[in-house]
Amino acid sequence: MACHPSQRRLSPHVPDQEETRHPGNTAGTERHDPRPHATPAHAAPDPHGLLVLSHTLFTCAEPSEIVRLAMRNVSALGPYHAEAGYLATGDGLSRVPGHDDAGAPTVDDARMKELGEADGPVCLPERSWNWAFGLRGADGLLGYIVVSARFGPDEQGHFLLSTLVGLTSAALSLAATRPTHHDDTGELSRLRTERDTALRQVDTMRSELHLQKTVHEALARVAARGGGEDAITQALYELTGLSALIEDRFGNLRSWAGPDRPDPYPVRSSTYQERMLRQVAHEAGPVRVKDRLIALARPRGDLLGVLALEDPEATANEHTMFALDHAQRSLAHELMHMRELTEVELRLRRQLIDDLLEGTDETSAYARAEAIGHDLQSSQYVVVVHWPGDAPDDSFIRAVEQTTATTAARPLITRRGDRVILLTEARPNDDAVHTALAHELGTPDGAIGVSTRCNSPDGVPRCYQEALRALEVRQNSRQRSGTTFFDDLGLYRILGPGNDLRELEGFVREWLGQLIDYDAQHDTELVETLTRYFDCGGNYDDAAAALTVHRSTLRYRLQRIRKISDRDLADVDTRLNLQVATRVWKIILCGRR
Repeated sequence: MACHPSQRRLSPHVPDQEETRHPGNTAGTERHDPRPHATPAHAAPDPHGLLVLSHTLFTCAEPSEIVRLAMRNVSALGPYHAEAGYLATGDGLSRVPGHDDAGAPTVDDARMKELGEADGPVCLPERSWNWAFGLRGADGLLGYIVVSARFGPDEQGHFLLSTLVGLTSAALSLAATRPTHHDDTGELSRLRTERDTALRQVDTMRSELHLQKTVHEALARVAARGGGEDAITQALYELTGLSALIEDRFGNLRSWAGPDRPDPYPVRSSTYQERMLRQVAHEAGPVRVKDRLIALARPRGDLLGVLALEDPEATANEHTMFALDHAQRSLAHELMHMRELTEVELRLRRQLIDDLLEGTDETSAYARAEAIGHDLQSSQYVVVVHWPGDAPDDSFIRAVEQTTATTAARPLITRRGDRVILLTEARPNDDAVHTALAHELGTPDGAIGVSTRCNSPDGVPRCYQEALRALEVRQNSRQRSGTTFFDDLGLYRILGPGNDLRELEGFVREWLGQLIDYDAQHDTELVETLTRYFDCGGNYDDAAAALTVHRSTLRYRLQRIRKISDRDLADVDTRLNLQVATRVWKIILCGRR
């Protein structure tokens, strides 16, 4: 990993991560941050011991001891082990005895000569990665240090091992010049310069690692506390001092942290938004677009969100870009997790309503409904929606769900053929759903059928048939668009196919139930009186004769019928439904009470 001195450091209490690139117009700029800056005094001193080791190496005069010192410190740099050390002599390579040779795997000295003074792999048993690092000075190869590990080192590991090899090489070169060039102050100055350069690199690397550790820890805390978009933007704002925000792919604001939040939030055209997204997508990391640094959350290639920093003064440096890049990864993980949960919930909700429409076990239905947050214990209504055109797609289903959702709960929703079916706790309000859908879809030509109230899961299949009947009546009527409620069908409830005795009994109870109950309680014959009255075409004399009662008695009974049933016998539709109900009661139900 290339390490460079940072132009602006992040606040030590805020996280950072890997290096990122500058926007082209930010090089060399400084941004004033009122918070305390990270300095070596605040960072952990010499985390790998290279500073202390360098002083010891450069004061040691014995080449073999220099190599042994370096070998003993290899394990301090990470999960590495020094297997062997060599010094170059006139006859080739001479092994330097190590501090733990007794238990180390054997390095083939002959194979070392085959490297031809180059760095390269060596073969050791029970080691996945083995590498011979060459120790070199101005006159060529000085020796080797053979290092092994379970896995190959990452970029940081390569840097640490290379720094140790460089310090060891410089110390060997210095030790070699002491006997013959003791007074060569120029060479000594060069070696000291090499040492100082190496030390500065170590110091820079330490600062970089500290800042990166801060970013990692801050975002790790966000993840440990459950994540969330607001937590991510807040952490990014604290890390960089720049206002952080999250938008959806359409440019709608989802979260903001920091000052100067626009109100109202500006709306960009879809053309501009798509062009901007394509521009950012072509780059490998955060991209500057006007006053913003933008990164896309694209797990698995799907664009789920946009993370950005407001940077109108172009003060961002490599640490800012590093924090933004890693916050984007956290956001991508969060949004992907949310999408997966949503998809699972949607699948479970569709499976539940499909099973309810076909008929399913009540105990299982209650448990499954509770698991997805739907109260199946309350009253439900089945709603069937049909709009002309192709089979309903996901956007149509979302539109139906949004227009039928209440503040209490979302409906269960599925589709069958060219219809969308809902199970909802709220009875639609007259034509409100149809009006909202017509506005959303741009055409009023659709139809909606609504069932009666359903009080238990086993009644859902019946209510589904009621909603279908209501929809069918609406689509075959003169006014084909709009909403039809099964409650309002009247006679049409029993004229369609598929009726059973229970449907007929329900129709009779709706129109004659109060009269039937009154007759049962008071031993009267009001239903029979109404039946004979209709059979006689509404003629008082004929009806009175058929009932063998006086005309005034018939008139009194009809008045009682109007009062008890609360029906207007003069209304044409009411008379028709009452007459059909009396016929069904007498002929099909055989006058049962």
